[in-house]
Amino acid sequence: MQKLKQWLGVATLALTAACVTTAARADGLSDILKRGELRVAVQTSGPLMSFMDKSGKRTGLAVEIVRRMADDLGVKLVLQDYEWKGLIPALLSGKADMIAADMTPTPQRAAQILFSAPMFYAETVAVVPNDSPYKSFTELNKSDVTIGALGASTYAEATRRLLPQANLKEFSGGSAPVGQALSSGRLDAGVMALSTANQFVVDFKNLRVLDGVMVREPLAFAVAPDAYRLKFWLDNWRELRTADNSLPEMVKYWYSTDWKKEH
Repeated sequence: MQKLKQWLGVATLALTAACVTTAARADGLSDILKRGELRVAVQTSGPLMSFMDKSGKRTGLAVEIVRRMADDLGVKLVLQDYEWKGLIPALLSGKADMIAADMTPTPQRAAQILFSAPMFYAETVAVVPNDSPYKSFTELNKSDVTIGALGASTYAEATRRLLPQANLKEFSGGSAPVGQALSSGRLDAGVMALSTANQFVVDFKNLRVLDGVMVREPLAFAVAPDAYRLKFWLDNWRELRTADNSLPEMVKYWYSTDWKKEH
């Protein structure tokens, strides 16, 4: 009986310690407030979500949203630049408190990290040179067609799923390299967000968007898998800033205006 009591005592202590550890991890929001810093992982180069403007300041839709979040929390914003493939590892390693990017909460990603409610949405489309014979993205499903997309992205996934016969070439460094390769004739088509495609049409002047939306995706921010309070705070912030129209106005500015004139 004495041994049983000792075993139960050890088990209770272990369970209590585990609960305390879990609670500490789950209270990442308190850590941010105590630290006075919100550490956010963003893409190194991913216009229009995150990029360096003409004055050398990092800006973009995702960046300006988290800048407002940090202001609302009363803490300093610390931006950490990563290539797309490095965003989730940075979060899981504890280097960043959250990811702010145009990331789709796919089942595979949601099994690793915790997503907020969608911050905005994006339509995935195909882009081709002006002299291309194709009119709809469905016509690209041919073995002699080479399509470019950002590596490890839902654009690449959509290409594999909807255009399985085409040859997919994946790029790093955001969608900009895809646009450059497409404009220079090294690709038959590129797959990307409609907002990015519209900007490339303006920038390169020899591209056009094909008919048809391949996918309409919700895009969300992400936190560590046990950062529950921070996830709830993000959802609450989204509801509040949607109600006062400040979030929709930010999305409208970056999606629907010629923001390059100011940046």
